Amino acid sequence: MMRFGFAITLAALAALGNTAQAAPTSVTFVTDWKAQAEHGGFYEAVAMGLYKKRGLDVRIMEGGPSVNVPQLLAGGAADFGIGSNCFISVNMVKEGVPIKAVMAVFQKDPQVLLTHPRADVKSLADMKGKPIMISDAATAAFWPWLRAKYGFSDDQIRRYTFNLAPFLVDPKAIQEGYLTSEPYTIEKEGKFKPQLFLLADNGYPGYTNMVFVPQRWIDSNPRAVQAFVDGTEEGWWDYVFGNAAPGNALIKAANPEISDDLIAQAIAKMKSYGLVMGGDAAKNGLGAMTDATWKSFFDTMSSEGLYDRKLDYRKAYDLRFVNAGLHLGVKH
Repeated sequence: MMRFGFAITLAALAALGNTAQAAPTSVTFVTDWKAQAEHGGFYEAVAMGLYKKRGLDVRIMEGGPSVNVPQLLAGGAADFGIGSNCFISVNMVKEGVPIKAVMAVFQKDPQVLLTHPRADVKSLADMKGKPIMISDAATAAFWPWLRAKYGFSDDQIRRYTFNLAPFLVDPKAIQEGYLTSEPYTIEKEGKFKPQLFLLADNGYPGYTNMVFVPQRWIDSNPRAVQAFVDGTEEGWWDYVFGNAAPGNALIKAANPEISDDLIAQAIAKMKSYGLVMGGDAAKNGLGAMTDATWKSFFDTMSSEGLYDRKLDYRKAYDLRFVNAGLHLGVKH
């Protein structure tokens, strides 16, 4: 009887253990813009069950022009989120906000400035003193770098509302854009090829399309953070180098206005410009980050007076979850 009872107890405990193991960890992931190809790997991971098989129930919260990702994470309205650039990470350190970057999907920042074809602007330096349309978010991101490096001034700023009409009708207009988005739309709608100035090719360092995670998650549930990073790596690999259809179906469901051709050209540019598998990812795997690249970003910006050199920028990121992922066409 005792042995039979003991067997029942073990079976009950095993059943309870299996139930606990099967219960997924819920994660709300907020993006920095409306659903688009630049978020494709996250949607792919959801569509293909890549998070689910790692014990996560991930819900993507679509962003937009008024979405403040760090604010949502700090307030608990979302769990993880997209980090648009390294400025946001280091600014959070400066402000004492305990949120860290745990992976970087894009190894090269796709931020560009765009003009019509014109003889008087052939470099970023030529834009000094000229009106430039930028978003509210850009005023705390790449604009301080342009101000420090090229002598731009705040009186040049005109608000960019993510409506291309003012740019298309004004041959003297200059505006911000994303390599994978606005240039293509301008060429299609305006019937001309805009001049494109990629900030990364002019000394603007740093990662983008990062995953931000509050320190409380890193401390209390590092396994969930690792599971999200691993699922995201696989999702982005499948999206860029495999079959993007599952992710695209979710993107178009969330954002019906996006077109197949816009998505296709964005994926093509991710490949041709090495956004996903260039930089540190070529050696260390998809999503890679290194101390050296973060130091380069901080040294560049602090030398131009944007940060106090004594700021502990290393608090902006955590390398424990990356640098052992997917690279060189091989899944590890």
